[in-house]
Amino acid sequence: MISSVGLGIDHAKAHTLSAHYDTPHGVACAMLLPIALEFNRDYCGERYREIARAMGVEGVDEMSQEEYRQAAIDAVKKLSADVGIPAKNERIREEDLDILAADALADACYPGNPREATKEQVIEMFRMLM
Repeated sequence: MISSVGLGIDHAKAHTLSAHYDTPHGVACAMLLPIALEFNRDYCGERYREIARAMGVEGVDEMSQEEYRQAAIDAVKKLSADVGIPAKNERIREEDLDILAADALADACYPGNPREATKEQVIEMFRMLM
């Protein structure tokens, strides 16, 4: 069962976008992934080095932690753009942000996130898609 694996804030927000705006789950995950990566960047140890490596970033082992974390985020953003993942969801309205954030924080996937998020932080993450 997917709800028992704790996939984190990206999936929690994606479930919310899918439920409220009928956004396909995979598209929602891809739209939100760079935002979640930015949010979690200082809480993931060496994981971003492996993400950068898996994304084909060269010279990862010679990079500082800050450099390979940014390289991983940039590579994910580039892949999304290359395959046509939208960077914005025009259906999101300011008046929906409170319930979107509440729903994401209540989602079964959220507890797996490496960093705790406040409702205000989740609202800001959704606002980045507007």
